[in-house]
Amino acid sequence: MALCKYVLDGLCKKQPLASLDMKRRRSQIGRSPIVAERIRRIDGGFCFVPHRFLRDGFFAGLGRHELLLYFLLVLAGDRNGVSFYSCDVICALLLLEEHEYLDARDELIAKDLIAFDGKRFQVLSLPVHPISAKKTLCTEEDFEEADPATIRCLIRKSLALE
Repeated sequence: MALCKYVLDGLCKKQPLASLDMKRRRSQIGRSPIVAERIRRIDGGFCFVPHRFLRDGFFAGLGRHELLLYFLLVLAGDRNGVSFYSCDVICALLLLEEHEYLDARDELIAKDLIAFDGKRFQVLSLPVHPISAKKTLCTEEDFEEADPATIRCLIRKSLALE
């Protein structure tokens, strides 16, 4: 049996087989599903992580707790990336101590991957390049000056709402 001298490219034009580079041919190998009857479908909710997250170093730049929190927020977010999980629920789901959660949250904020207003989270579009973390909040004063949840609680207490 003779080998085909032409392949169809993405635009349905005949191209000589030799014109395809090795990288393209390798990327086509193994693309068929392993279990065809279990192909993922978008039913109801949907979340995604851009391939850049892995390729551009965002994944490698996160610690274990940061990765856990980031992926939970990706899964929990609506179409705008917004979610409303409380500290207690997040800690219970991820089996984290409160200080581990706070450190992970603050690192994700510092790396410009999430926003937090004291009540809601938003997973943000990826910045152009991974950002190195800023100073970690350690003391009570640090939290009172820079932590949105602590500031929110302080404001509510001062207004006698709690």
